Amino acid sequence: MTEIRSDRILPTSHSDIQQQYFEKRQLKQGAVGWLLLVGLGVAYVISGDFAGWNFGLAQGGWGGMFIATVFAAIMYLCMCLSMSEMSTMLPTAGGGYSFARTAFGPLGGYLTGTAILIEYAIAPAAIACFIGAYCESLFGIGGWMIYLACYVVFMGIHLVGAGEALKIMFCITAIAAVALIVFIVSMIPHFNSANLFNISVTDKAGASSFLPMGYIGIWAAVPYAIWFFLAVEGVPLAAEEAKDPTKSLPRGLIGSMLILAAFAILILFLGAGAAGADSLKASGAPLVDALKAVYGENTWLASFVNFVGLAGLIASFFSIIYAYSRQIFALSRAGYLPTSLSLTNSNKAPYLAIIIPGIMGFLLSLTGEGDLLILMAVFGATISYVLMMLSHIKLRISRPELHRPYKTPGGIVTSSIALVLALIAVIAGFLVDPKVWFMAAGIYVAFIVYFLVYSRHKLVKGTPEEEFEAIRQAEQEL
Repeated sequence: MTEIRSDRILPTSHSDIQQQYFEKRQLKQGAVGWLLLVGLGVAYVISGDFAGWNFGLAQGGWGGMFIATVFAAIMYLCMCLSMSEMSTMLPTAGGGYSFARTAFGPLGGYLTGTAILIEYAIAPAAIACFIGAYCESLFGIGGWMIYLACYVVFMGIHLVGAGEALKIMFCITAIAAVALIVFIVSMIPHFNSANLFNISVTDKAGASSFLPMGYIGIWAAVPYAIWFFLAVEGVPLAAEEAKDPTKSLPRGLIGSMLILAAFAILILFLGAGAAGADSLKASGAPLVDALKAVYGENTWLASFVNFVGLAGLIASFFSIIYAYSRQIFALSRAGYLPTSLSLTNSNKAPYLAIIIPGIMGFLLSLTGEGDLLILMAVFGATISYVLMMLSHIKLRISRPELHRPYKTPGGIVTSSIALVLALIAVIAGFLVDPKVWFMAAGIYVAFIVYFLVYSRHKLVKGTPEEEFEAIRQAEQEL
């Protein structure tokens, strides 16, 4: 009889080994309700309201950034509606990887899952840079010590377990939302539309006070408009830990997206309209600098938003650790990545999937290049969006009989809109900085080579995605 390794599922006749394998790789079910999922979706993204979006002003001026933000909001809303359908159809911890695996097989699932992993592994490094900038402004201390403290403390909390971690995250997010509301209200009396257009006009095609960098500036601003919403699509990663996922996942995705869209538009209008777009285009802490420009250096408002604004950055940092760990957990459990990465501790937390990417993220944060790290994260995100929307279209056409507790309004028209906009976003990242775009593409290619050379021969039987595929094949035979 063939020798069987204890860390790998092989023939299905060895059901006891299979059971032992999955017993070591279980998440805590029923730990997350729909309200926590809304909070999770907002938490993934809320750091984008505090820092990062303003770099889009330098790329496209206020008008270019505004148009890019509208496009990004439409893309994400259509995508969330499409993902709501797929997440109720296949509620597993793999999220987008699971959808693509079902639609396009192992290679499609792997391509999607690793693109998402690039996004989630790099985004915390960018956020850590912004946390350092806010701490520098508030306490006079920034740099690597702050980055290290972020990773050590918040990875440690996640190791305690999902339910506890997400409840803490929800409280932090609520505090950050209060800071955004205070900022918005304080900017209203000082809004002046002329401040939106005070960036110098260039000689590029289509340049005007509304589009100072011309038409090309709209495309160049897209990656930073995406930063207003980046990672909200991670809500389905909590599917295996959610209560009643067929109802809670659509509520979490759509509810969080509507909240984020409102914040994005208000901040873009009022922040630049009160302080001036030119003064914010290169700021590491744009909300704080906007308040200082309006109310003066020594004001309690700036100090309050600076201090509480850290909560927003921390909420996103904290929650994306959750996201990357669940994506790695799903890929590892299925054998796409080393299976040791999906082992869970006594608290049902995938400890190696939390720790190892955290170490890599900390090393990336040492570059201090938050804007360039955003571009790398956006590369992975937009590639995954293309593949996920293709999955929705494919499953609608090829598997119309599948049970869909939630159906996307507009069907494949909705996902097709998101698909076209995602393709535009992929190209936009290249326009901003081809070198960074190719660096991210190089990482992606390395993942693909790993699959083609090694992991495609080591896939694990019995995962939720594999069971779903087995049912599909059985139905076809019948």
